[in-house]
Amino acid sequence: MKNIGVLTSGGDAPGMNAAIRAIVRTSIYNGRDIYGIYEGYHGLIEGDIFKMQASDVSNIIQRGGTILRSARSQKFLEKKHRQKAYKNLCSKDIGSLIVIGGDGTFKGACEFKNEYPDINIIGIPSTIDNDLYGTDYTIGFDTACNTVVEAVDKIRDTASSHSRIFFVEVMGRDAGYIALYTGIANGAEEILIPETKTNIDDLVDNIKNRWRINKKSSIIIVAEGEETGGAVKVSQIVKEKLPDYEIRYTILGHIQRGGNPTMRDRLNASRMGYHAVKSLIIGEDKIMIGIMNDQIVKIPLERAVKNFKAVDKDLIEMMYILAI
Repeated sequence: MKNIGVLTSGGDAPGMNAAIRAIVRTSIYNGRDIYGIYEGYHGLIEGDIFKMQASDVSNIIQRGGTILRSARSQKFLEKKHRQKAYKNLCSKDIGSLIVIGGDGTFKGACEFKNEYPDINIIGIPSTIDNDLYGTDYTIGFDTACNTVVEAVDKIRDTASSHSRIFFVEVMGRDAGYIALYTGIANGAEEILIPETKTNIDDLVDNIKNRWRINKKSSIIIVAEGEETGGAVKVSQIVKEKLPDYEIRYTILGHIQRGGNPTMRDRLNASRMGYHAVKSLIIGEDKIMIGIMNDQIVKIPLERAVKNFKAVDKDLIEMMYILAI
């Protein structure tokens, strides 16, 4: 087998470094040269590629972000730049590529594979949104959720002290996994996600009914984006309908992407990185390494891109029941 390349692309996620570490050391253990590619597909186009040693990944498993850095490359959408990327791989005798990222990363990998079938490609799902089909878990999701839970616990203290309603916006423009999981874990009174239609009148009625039974503070988790309206817009509409209530909003933003990865993110990212290299060694190609029911699974990369991952309906039902 030729040399192996690894890149991280799209939004950064805690645990990416653990995956890189596993890939590098598993490759070296099996006698393969491993090359890091800086800044995702942008670095692949620009030829920013370097040979990695085991020492390059020392003391990184506990760090957030990615030592390879990440970027979103518009150039990679153009065939002439993908051709340049291919030539750069050939110049280093790289015949296999491990891409760590989300939906956009995998779409780019599929397009590249279709044009250059001699390059074997393995995908590792890494996105805090946890929205990739074919895996229960994506790298970074657990850490992001823990960050949100800790932040909302602190906001709850203020909400309770001042009898306030807090609208807390979390990431998840197209998928409500962070909002749903953290909302349940934080005991939120309402959770607004893109998968369910938000009825403002029902929301207002629920708030009023809870306060009638001596509920003196509320946490409402809102997934960002147009489907929910976002915390700012929703809180403003509710304030107009409930002018006598103390209403605040908080946007957690990019703190959800950062921080030291949790044990789960470190462990599962290491498992995925290890199995990605092992899969290449036995000749597997164009697959995503996922985790389902705590077991490693492998699915065609195109299935991960083309299929929609729905949220658990039981969790949505439970959310409404536990919020009474």
